[in-house]
Amino acid sequence: MNPQAAVHRTETGGIPTLFAQADGPMRAGLAFRVGVADETLARTGVTHLVEHLALHRLGMADYHFNGATKAAFTHFHVEGAEHEVVAYLHGVCASLTALPMERLETEKEILRTEESRRDTPQLPLWRYGAQGYGLVSYPEWGVRNLGPQDVEAWAHTWFTQGNAVLWVAGERLPAGLTLKLPAGPRRPMPVVTSALPATPAYFSDGTGGVLLDAVVADSTAARLYAGVLERELSRALRQEGGYSYTAAADCTARRDGFATVTAFADALPAKQDAVLGGFVDVLAGLQVGRIGQTDLDAVRTRADSALNAPDAVVRRLPGMAEDLLAGRSSLTLDELRAELRSVTPADLHAVAVEAAGTALMQVPHGHSADWAGYTAAPTSSSHAVTGRRFPSLRSDGSTLVVGEEGVSQTEVGPDGTEHAVTVPYRACAAMLSWPDGGRRLIGTDGLVVDMEPGLYGVDAHTMAVVAAAVPPAVVVWLPPRERTPASEPVPAPGGGGAIRAGSPGRATPTRRTGGQTAALVVFGLLGALFGFLALSFTVFGADDPETSTGELISISGFMWGLTALLAWPTVRILRRTRRV
Repeated sequence: MNPQAAVHRTETGGIPTLFAQADGPMRAGLAFRVGVADETLARTGVTHLVEHLALHRLGMADYHFNGATKAAFTHFHVEGAEHEVVAYLHGVCASLTALPMERLETEKEILRTEESRRDTPQLPLWRYGAQGYGLVSYPEWGVRNLGPQDVEAWAHTWFTQGNAVLWVAGERLPAGLTLKLPAGPRRPMPVVTSALPATPAYFSDGTGGVLLDAVVADSTAARLYAGVLERELSRALRQEGGYSYTAAADCTARRDGFATVTAFADALPAKQDAVLGGFVDVLAGLQVGRIGQTDLDAVRTRADSALNAPDAVVRRLPGMAEDLLAGRSSLTLDELRAELRSVTPADLHAVAVEAAGTALMQVPHGHSADWAGYTAAPTSSSHAVTGRRFPSLRSDGSTLVVGEEGVSQTEVGPDGTEHAVTVPYRACAAMLSWPDGGRRLIGTDGLVVDMEPGLYGVDAHTMAVVAAAVPPAVVVWLPPRERTPASEPVPAPGGGGAIRAGSPGRATPTRRTGGQTAALVVFGLLGALFGFLALSFTVFGADDPETSTGELISISGFMWGLTALLAWPTVRILRRTRRV
């Protein structure tokens, strides 16, 4: 395909269509302006469920097709012969118009299985809260309670003719393509919320390394800045310091005039201080303008090569469809090349300064970034409600307060100051409800209050008052828990606190003790050592003429078995505990 080929805009059955001539199999996609950020916390997963149901009738096919639900967009895409593309698109539209509700419960189970294997990012939750773009950080809690009418109403509201864009890459537009969808308007982009009173901000969670994102104006300079940032992090933390194995950065358009720059560097527990310090130093260097022309030229050359690739236009079509749905214009390849050539180190410096002002950093547990000018993201509320007080039956210093406007959980810190987490009823994003009477109220800011009758002695009347005060639409009914918080070990006084997110229906993680931490380190190091020895013997032992095949298999099998034996307790400790 000619990378200079133009993208032509037309219509197919009233749906805006982007077409580019291309060789090879025909490729096409149908994009809708709906995603997770349009849902509520209590109904998360409804868009993903519609996507699954729409694809069910297509069954097994010889051509490639799939669907994807993103924060603000949903895509159905296909690659194959022209008649296969036409059949796929007709099938998707027919299913969206009349979803196969006989598959509803089966697809729910499939979604739960898919969710169990998915890692959810934490940065969106802390930046946006339990609403809008922050919902990508949460489980799909809403799926369990959705009925046929709920799903059909969502499909008929969002998967409409006016809220769709078709894109096609091939020798011609497919003959006989008529897409029939319900009428409906183009939907605006999701509202951008914030759970951060101030930025730059940080929070402490996990042990895997340092992760950062920043919201900047969407521009070619922002994408080049992410490339230069990745080079600097790799140079400082991997090549020179030897602290990290992976150091990466990326820039993702939000399609509303802004983009998110994300950066990550991993770290072993013993190297966390060095990685955090080196990470901050790299950011500081870029913020004061230490940006080399050589680095910019290298990143620019890589970006220009991508624009000159044979399939450059085709790869851009899904993003152009999203721009059209968001009401934004897309640059041509020539315009993008011109912008690439015009970017200077000063432009990247401006992006670095902008990113510094909106940055949110996740640091390993037990670390902070206040020394670098970052403000701790809030884990408590500014006030507690007034009402009935229920002291903890564990005598850990915490108290549950149930008032007319909301609920609070308070505790007294080591300095004697009372800290509170409050969820007002009017700002309750979801109330998770278990058959044993436990309730978890999650505020739109992401803060959580647990109402556990077995921990606070809350009477049935008070629980009923809360149930009546919370809007019915935010109630999420969940299956029985394997363990309740009342069965957990009693923490040290003052050891409780606010949480931002949690997975219902799973055992509440216990605190990792000093002995468990030591065991984790010992077993982890021994497992890594024997794993290295096993790998070395397996690779190089085969080249030793004095070692027979039988001996090689026996010794290698023993070493790998010992490695697995040492790795097992490490995995068990990690899965059963967490740091708090």
